[in-house]
Amino acid sequence: MSTMNISLPDALKSFVDEQVSQRGYGTSSEYVRELIRKDKDRLQLRELLLAGAASEPTKPVDASYFDALRGRIRQSTKSGA
Repeated sequence: MSTMNISLPDALKSFVDEQVSQRGYGTSSEYVRELIRKDKDRLQLRELLLAGAASEPTKPVDASYFDALRGRIRQSTKSGA
């Protein structure tokens, strides 16, 4: 694992220390790693949403679509068991 040193103003360092103690993190590094993971997830979700918004519309989703989807899931569950 690589090391990175980050300089923070006193107010932000106090905030991080408070979050570490209140949220059960062992170290400030654990807290920062969690923030980075969440930011990566947020960016990935944003990319997926933008790709979906830019894609061509599909046929409307109705009850028969969900019935067929449930049938496929049941079938794959049976064949996987």
